[in-house]
Amino acid sequence: MNDTHEIAIQGIGGSPGICIGKAYLVDKEGVDVVRQYYLFDKDLSEEIERFKRAVDKASQELDAIISSLSGDYQEQLFILETHKLLLKDKKLYENTCKYIESNHINAEWALKKVSGNIKQTFQQMNDPYLSERGSDIGHVTDRIMHNLIGGKNHEQIRDINKRVILIAKDLSPAETSQIQLHKIQGFITELGGKTSHTSIIARTLQVPAVLGVNHATDIIKSDSIIIVDGTKGVVILNPSEESLIAYEEKKNMFERRRKSMMRHSELSAKTPDGLEKKVMGNIELLEEVVSVLDHGGDGVGLYRTEFLYMAKNELPSEDQLFENYKEVVDLMFPKPVTIRTLDINGDKPIPEMYEKSETNPVLGLRAIRYCLKRPAIFKTQLRAILRAADYGTVRLLFPMISGVQEIIAAKTLLDETANELTKEKVPFNRNIDVGMMIEVPSAAILSDMMADYVDFFSIGTNDLIQYTLAIDRGNQDVAHLFQPLHPAIIRMVKTVSEAAHKKGVKVFMCGEMAADPFHVPILLALGIDEFSMNPPSIPAVKSMIRKVNTKSMEPFMKKILEQRSPNDVIQVVQDHYGDIFQETINF
Repeated sequence: MNDTHEIAIQGIGGSPGICIGKAYLVDKEGVDVVRQYYLFDKDLSEEIERFKRAVDKASQELDAIISSLSGDYQEQLFILETHKLLLKDKKLYENTCKYIESNHINAEWALKKVSGNIKQTFQQMNDPYLSERGSDIGHVTDRIMHNLIGGKNHEQIRDINKRVILIAKDLSPAETSQIQLHKIQGFITELGGKTSHTSIIARTLQVPAVLGVNHATDIIKSDSIIIVDGTKGVVILNPSEESLIAYEEKKNMFERRRKSMMRHSELSAKTPDGLEKKVMGNIELLEEVVSVLDHGGDGVGLYRTEFLYMAKNELPSEDQLFENYKEVVDLMFPKPVTIRTLDINGDKPIPEMYEKSETNPVLGLRAIRYCLKRPAIFKTQLRAILRAADYGTVRLLFPMISGVQEIIAAKTLLDETANELTKEKVPFNRNIDVGMMIEVPSAAILSDMMADYVDFFSIGTNDLIQYTLAIDRGNQDVAHLFQPLHPAIIRMVKTVSEAAHKKGVKVFMCGEMAADPFHVPILLALGIDEFSMNPPSIPAVKSMIRKVNTKSMEPFMKKILEQRSPNDVIQVVQDHYGDIFQETINF
């Protein structure tokens, strides 16, 4: 590679912002290279004990990190506690012990094989948040493996004493929890995506990050000057003087605008002609409620409840679910909290939920389909939600509804659950809004019928785009075809919005499409009543809504509907609202 020419490398924008500085490579080698060797019967017990000692040491290491965290790192604390649970997870811990014994294999190789199988199971899941949980297994495995091979543990990031940009194959939650904001300007990793814990933490800390940069640790040299654009997911090597000046100006502009947006984030999102929209936050963890409030969120528009099931070796109890939901509701009071019921595939690494492997789990026994087949599990969650609703404003959301019979069946079980609570004289609130996700084309096509059974629709654009365009978001060869502004998607959202509003049903949007300020004019023209997104995106979207006049948008929408490609749509939006974008989002 020529070291004198400027090179731009495209990755995934994990956390917005720009930083310019010296690269600092962390843990380039890792612990991937282990060898297999055979053990005699007499050595098996000691080998299993050696593995258990490595796990215990890993647990002690995590305890030390957890005890050192300040109150500013609540999200990392939760994730690290989850990693402690994973250390003794049945599928990882017990299966590794069994693998050693049954195959007469050393602990390192057994751990490598068992963890590899678990990670593969996660990575085959189509939900991006859940598929990224395979990286958590990887981080836990690495920590155990370091102890097994007697190697040096990961470099202590907290000990870095100069202002740098971290370059790593991956950064675990334990490592990112050590980031000191006055030292670490940003980071680049080879692995990870928008929904990885690394990305979530980067956005929480507001540290620019680009993830998924192939061979980053090979092509970026320590102490070289680089530019990280976390907004566009670009890394620039060997930047020219002109680029350094231009990006320094962009960096300063971004910071000024972010501070300005944060100062006004508590203000309502009201258009110049007086139309007010609610802008909510999506959360996966209880700890993210603070981020929703800090960024001016009007409530929780989507609480993904799967993590409580994934973080344990057994199904959570009704009381465990209730306490979690109640705390979210208490923290957000009086703002609303939209709790989505369990949206999980049938082939998860949880013994109580595992039935059989599925060749295509994303189209199989998942979400509402699983819950209707396992009403006892479903009712346990419904009981917890109804009980929590007695403490604030709760909205209930059913995922993956594909036909009228499913929404009827789900509401029937909800009514049965409420009747049971009444008989038991348990305090609860049934007087809550009930909604359904619009994320499969059949639901969108039948939205006029579906509207008879719900109080609101929540459009999950991530899945709706995927299913409508037949695009696997995880396949790099076709990922570029995943286009929120595809004419078919716009027309589908229009169909849903018109059908809903004719029957007095509200239309919310909780997919990534809602988080992009560039989409705001189209979504306003389509009549979206409420937006929900990752918390750090809230200020920019609210700012954009305040600048778009919704009167006389018919000619604009007519023009949009005439376009034949996503690029044509983008051009129309740019022609109409380019000046506003220049002020708001064009960093």
